[in-house]
Amino acid sequence: MKGRKDLLDIESLSVEEINFLLETALPFKNLIRQSVKKMPPLRGRHVLTLFYEPSTRTRSSFEIAAKRLSADVTNFAVSTSSVVKGESIIDTIDTMQAMQVDYIVVRHGAAGVPNLIAQHTKASVINAGDGHHAHPTQGLLDTFTINEVLGHAAGRRIAIVGDIQHSRVARSTSTILRKLGAQVAVFGPGPLIPDDRHSDMISFKTFDELFDWKPEVIYLLRIQLERQKEQFFPSLHEYHRLYGVTDERLRHIRAQGIYVMHPGPVNRGVELVDGVMTYERTLINQQVENGIAARMAVLYWLEPGTVARTAGD
Repeated sequence: MKGRKDLLDIESLSVEEINFLLETALPFKNLIRQSVKKMPPLRGRHVLTLFYEPSTRTRSSFEIAAKRLSADVTNFAVSTSSVVKGESIIDTIDTMQAMQVDYIVVRHGAAGVPNLIAQHTKASVINAGDGHHAHPTQGLLDTFTINEVLGHAAGRRIAIVGDIQHSRVARSTSTILRKLGAQVAVFGPGPLIPDDRHSDMISFKTFDELFDWKPEVIYLLRIQLERQKEQFFPSLHEYHRLYGVTDERLRHIRAQGIYVMHPGPVNRGVELVDGVMTYERTLINQQVENGIAARMAVLYWLEPGTVARTAGD
């Protein structure tokens, strides 16, 4: 399937493109598991990671994915660059463009920055998270993981729990799952469930209601205190009591055979208790592994230097 220049969100991808990326990720994962350290598709290509926000999993995952495809990788250290001296994003991109980079993986706290960068460079731009807006490769790896354990997403019941208001992960993952026919429900503190974005989804008030729905996957989100400009619940202890996976809820999850996912980093004692991390159907480490394969598929599919395409093209 013909690739796009950029990957900026899930909304603009067709179901056919999504399925192609998921299918392409599978042989990459198989090769990784066979200890094939490098393959040649991106030999001679140059990948730049440009992260204005901290990241461990996403940044390292992209770096490993690019190197597995034989690309050269440069990690742009924003904190020690001319950005701290006031250099604009566009000037930074012009500098990188002069270095002939082929891919720019960008994370920024403001929604829309990856789109802006994509308009000013011939390099393929991959959105690695922009504000509350989107995190498309997280959505892809989450869906790839669900397909692995459940066979397919269509008709499956997935409950997303936590800080949905501030979560680009919730937006991208719910969008891709619904495009593929999954049933997605949300649960969390009322002020953290935005009415405009999830008004057509099932919303629960308690964990008992959620369990009665019989979800096959519970997807826990990190409480993003750094994005919250006001207090939405009395305390983290109270959040854990009402919305976290406690020992008692873990017993219920185990009895129902529900899978547990989390994009990381995990806040133990807030979203979940320690026992979740060793629960036999916790998929958190599997998500990390699948992130490499999914990002390899994206890098392989994109076409630097081509004309940007939008939804429907």
